[in-house]
Amino acid sequence: KLKYSPKRELKRFLDEDVGNGDITSKLLEKKKITSRIITREKTVVAGTKFAKELFSFKKCKVKINKKDGCVAKANQTILTINGNAKDVLTCERTVLNLLSRMCGIATQTNNLKKQIKQTGSKSKLFATRKTAPGLRFFDKEAVKTGGGEKHRMTLNEMIMIKDNHLAVEKSIESILRKAKKTRGKIEIEVETQRDAILCAQMGADIIMLDNFTPEQINRTIKKLTELQLRKKVVLEASGRINSKNIVKYAKTNVDMISIGSITNSVDGIDLSLEIS
Repeated sequence: KLKYSPKRELKRFLDEDVGNGDITSKLLEKKKITSRIITREKTVVAGTKFAKELFSFKKCKVKINKKDGCVAKANQTILTINGNAKDVLTCERTVLNLLSRMCGIATQTNNLKKQIKQTGSKSKLFATRKTAPGLRFFDKEAVKTGGGEKHRMTLNEMIMIKDNHLAVEKSIESILRKAKKTRGKIEIEVETQRDAILCAQMGADIIMLDNFTPEQINRTIKKLTELQLRKKVVLEASGRINSKNIVKYAKTNVDMISIGSITNSVDGIDLSLEIS
């Protein structure tokens, strides 16, 4: 198995766009240019080091004007690029596509995190595996830049028993007993308070409260506390959580709030490359 290489993936992204050669840019006279990548809207900046790497494949020099995690206002310069005109323009669209997506994810994540923080809650915001195939590493890096957490990257990182696993196994007790014989953390998805209590009693490390309302979460936390089980498990709220209701979920003080939309419904940031 090959070790994951972001650099190799970036090269693949560029090769995908270039194909057998950028036949339009080849028409240009050989000329050194200075260009800038500008944001047309306020954004949390993410992905600049990957943008720099993409340009470096064509020997372009990049100055990062706004580092990852910084907030850039509309019309501010994020990157300054120097290189041959044809090389800069060959990289342009691949760089803008990746930067736009990563900035969008980081911005959305940051906005949701601010809403959680304003409540004084200890809840942490997590991404899910609902990422674009081939872009998971970059999507989750953007989540981290925006102040969120990555959760698991791949299926081998931890056991996560979901509804379809239970549909096959038929019994929570049976699959948890099997899981307990393995190493590492065990997470299980439940749909009722009763099952949450059962999983806590059987030693699950993380219990995902799927599609629970904030009121149902509060009742479940209260019951687990009464049974002296609350401190033994990590509770995750998941399903139908968005900017309109995240404050209510945060106020439950559930440990984790996972939201798939931050990576699977991305509003890319409007960026453009301009030649000076």
